[in-house]
Amino acid sequence: MYERILLATNGGVASEDAEAHAIELAASMDATLHVLYVVDEAVTTAYSGDEYVDEAEGPEHGLEEHGRETLDGVRERASEAGVETIDAMRYGDPAEAVVAYADDEDADLLVLGTKRRPDEYRSLLGSVTDRVVRLTHRPTTVVKTETAD
Repeated sequence: MYERILLATNGGVASEDAEAHAIELAASMDATLHVLYVVDEAVTTAYSGDEYVDEAEGPEHGLEEHGRETLDGVRERASEAGVETIDAMRYGDPAEAVVAYADDEDADLLVLGTKRRPDEYRSLLGSVTDRVVRLTHRPTTVVKTETAD
């Protein structure tokens, strides 16, 4: 049913359950798991970085490093489950980048994680997952994670 599953992850707590779900689903479907990490350019451009002497020490470098570690970790766990992965790092608005990548790769299913939050929180801030669900026309599975915060 699914040949290309896209897992969009930021490596956070909400992504852990989504990662496990996507790996398990890809293994059961013998699907290729595309793993995407998006460096949010709003974060990297919002701060002047005056204390950084070298560009390699700035916030973008930190997000890229975190992204590589996240992608490596998912690839390792997927490999242990016998799942083939293709990983990618993109830059830009996370929701738009996820939808564009899914379209470019013709993903059969998107898997995203989200934290369970009060409605008031969502109405004020929203989430990348909410935006992706609204923007994409592709089937999407949202894996909710209970958090203490």
